[in-house]
Amino acid sequence: MVLEKLSESLTSVVKKITLAGIVDERLIKEVVHDIQRALLSTDVNVKLVMDISKKIETRAIKEKSTPGLGKKEHVVKIVYEELVDILGNKQSHQSFAKGRLMLVGLQGSGKTTTGVKLARYYQKRGAKPCIIVTDTYRPAAFDQASQLAEPYDIKVFGDPKNNDPIDIMIKSLEQTKKFNMVILDSAGRHKNEEKLFKELKNLESGFKPDEQFLVIDGSIGQQAGVQAKAFHEAIGITGVILTKIEGSGKGGGALSAVAETDAPINFIGVGENVDDLEVFNPDRFISRLMGMGDLQTLLEKAKESIEEDKVKGILKGEFTLLDLRDQLDSISKMGPLKNVLKMIPGMSMNVPKETSQITEIKMKRFTYIMDSMTLDEQTKPKLINSQRIARISKGSGTTKEDVKELIKYYNLMKKAIKGFKSRGMAKGPLAKMLREFR
Repeated sequence: MVLEKLSESLTSVVKKITLAGIVDERLIKEVVHDIQRALLSTDVNVKLVMDISKKIETRAIKEKSTPGLGKKEHVVKIVYEELVDILGNKQSHQSFAKGRLMLVGLQGSGKTTTGVKLARYYQKRGAKPCIIVTDTYRPAAFDQASQLAEPYDIKVFGDPKNNDPIDIMIKSLEQTKKFNMVILDSAGRHKNEEKLFKELKNLESGFKPDEQFLVIDGSIGQQAGVQAKAFHEAIGITGVILTKIEGSGKGGGALSAVAETDAPINFIGVGENVDDLEVFNPDRFISRLMGMGDLQTLLEKAKESIEEDKVKGILKGEFTLLDLRDQLDSISKMGPLKNVLKMIPGMSMNVPKETSQITEIKMKRFTYIMDSMTLDEQTKPKLINSQRIARISKGSGTTKEDVKELIKYYNLMKKAIKGFKSRGMAKGPLAKMLREFR
């Protein structure tokens, strides 16, 4: 999950509010201090943290509850609204059916990988994209893009032997007529390299992009705002893509710093895989960080990977090992399980940590084990005794401990989903609030 520590902290804040016996000034001050620590730990500007803290405290103490919401839900709503506000409301995304996109940014920001991610993102939405690599300072850039794009049948144009980026662009464009989207990957720049900025302007003049996306390494924190401002003033950018924030302790600083410039954040990288790129939506993003889920993004991911009813099955609580087998296979196409669970309202507060930390290797091992079970065992897990465990482990090439671990994992998931079903979004004022957010 993007900004996992921040998410855990904010989810704890929501828990503290919803489980409190009474919401008074003392609780509100505690909550505000918790939020301050959470934001400062992810490199959010101190002044910004103090400003949001003051707003939350003032509103929570003085503001009357929204009609239909209790005091607890009202305070959670205030926290949510103020957190969304620091990420700005100008962040936007346009759906392109065709066009030319130009990627710019500093060296090492992840432009080449992002170019392939963007192509894949639009390919899944019906576009026919291709990529032009004009980075003549890093010969491996063309090979990197080609290797990443090949499994998805995305064409990459360029010439590693040519040292003239303008010539590469012109010759490549002549071969792109059958594509309705062209993504140009430029060489990495330093904000003080005037020669390279001039080259960028020449590329822009010849390429005539519909959009100019600045790719920024989100792990640099508040410095992301400095970069966004420098590039925006030098060549003009229409949007920002933040990469590498999934494992960063400074992702909050990067997001809030860029939001303070005039540059909208269009996408965020949420992992290393080619499919790990999401449209940035402040409302959905904060909802997920606070443990309130993001069903809309979940179902969008599902439509890309699997039938929607399989995802909805997670929410119904009808859960056998056969269901787990199908779901692990389906969810693996949607990204890491812990990211998927974060999108289900209430799941991050109810699911034990070990259920969301299952690795890809373990998922495959669990799949082998379930494939070695009979249909009765898959649909009626209670039948599995020590004799059956010995047979299943032998048939799957795993150990008895592996089989027992799967059964333990299954029981944890079943319990978590059952708890979610009974305590989730089905009823109550908090359910109404969450629906209003979406």
